[in-house]
Amino acid sequence: MQHHNTIVIAGAGVFGTAMAERLSWNTRNTVILWSIEADVVEDINRNHRNSKYFPTHFLNTSIRATGDKTIFSSADCILLVIPSKAIVPFTQEIRAMTKEDCMVINLAKGMSDDGAFITEQIPFEKTASMKGPTFAIEVLHGLPSSFTFGGRREDYTAFKQAILPETGLYLDFTEDIRSVELMSILKNMYAIAIGLVSGRFNSPNVDFLIYTKAVNEMRRFLSLFECETETIFRYCGIGDLGLTSLNDLSRNRTLGLLMGKGFSMESGDKSSTVIEGSRTVRLMGEMTREKGVSEQFPLVQALYRLMYEGETINDYMNSAFS
Repeated sequence: MQHHNTIVIAGAGVFGTAMAERLSWNTRNTVILWSIEADVVEDINRNHRNSKYFPTHFLNTSIRATGDKTIFSSADCILLVIPSKAIVPFTQEIRAMTKEDCMVINLAKGMSDDGAFITEQIPFEKTASMKGPTFAIEVLHGLPSSFTFGGRREDYTAFKQAILPETGLYLDFTEDIRSVELMSILKNMYAIAIGLVSGRFNSPNVDFLIYTKAVNEMRRFLSLFECETETIFRYCGIGDLGLTSLNDLSRNRTLGLLMGKGFSMESGDKSSTVIEGSRTVRLMGEMTREKGVSEQFPLVQALYRLMYEGETINDYMNSAFS
């Protein structure tokens, strides 16, 4: 008799729904979406759609949805796809009702409110991080897609062998979970940096000039955080950076494009367009100054001065190319 894996996905937004669709392709997986949005839950259960986020797509009829948190008690694996700032209190709330050996995987990209890595603050024994070059719409439509799995090797092997078969999702691996989290945080910031020059010059030469500088700075950040520097070469590193910084589906790149074309954007957390990248600029800009290493991160500092200290786009361009 085949063992069935119960997978509960916390968050039925764009990416949670896309992951539910793909994981449901493995008929040994029982996939349940948990959401606070009652209309989304009803739509999935009644119509096999998530019309709020994907109005034209029918979902696999095996996918169920619920707003009841007791569902987490049945989970063999929990995927966290809720906003990064909500994850720590959410996991503290559900911890008492989960199985002791439940695997909890963070797919959210960002840091907790105090600037710490999310996976170091969630209260589970078996934790992992999965990040990679994956636009939700392409995951939903079944295109081959990849992630880096950061965590224990035995958890990686179990997830890959039991849950991923027949899904068209592929993994590479590192035991350094912190490096995977860090790459997913930094790539949004550097997508803004590259979007800025794309908006100004519309030049592949210029894009890859800044892209190369961004890769070097990301590797320096890995060293600064005492992480495995080779992670830059995994899916979560240059793969996700390339996807996010060079494709116009990316919101962070789009923010940079608009600024590079001369649109006036509200800085910081007040902007209606704000996404993780702008928050990361503040965190990393201030942190590298406090550590006395700001000269090693000229792109970060140029972004920080542009977005938080009133420098001009021309000032940014001069600093970025120097």
